[in-house]
Amino acid sequence: MIDSCLDLQRFVRGELEATQFPHREHVRMGFEMLRRHDFAETVFHFSSTLRAMAVKAGKPQAFHQTVTIAFLSLIAERIDSGDYADFDSFARANADLLGKSALSRWYPSERLATDAARRIFLLPEPAR
Repeated sequence: MIDSCLDLQRFVRGELEATQFPHREHVRMGFEMLRRHDFAETVFHFSSTLRAMAVKAGKPQAFHQTVTIAFLSLIAERIDSGDYADFDSFARANADLLGKSALSRWYPSERLATDAARRIFLLPEPAR
């Protein structure tokens, strides 16, 4: 059985290695943090923790502000529109978030590939 609270504490304390933190775990930690904290607080702590994880792994360029905030926004929106007992039920109902391409609906890959998108949060491109 997964101890979500313990995993979240380990994540925030920087005890998880980047190599042991695949995309699904990013989504799970985002889910767990958003269930306990408001969106702005989650963005701050989650971003700070991921950035520190990337630096610790010797890959500071791996941190991506736009992807981080956009995924947290999607997770928060889905949490708000559903009733999920735990992450497993959330993941079953929102399998699209478990793929990194989930943002392609709002962000062209060229926009996410920019240095600006890594450094700051970019809004999705306007609808035409």
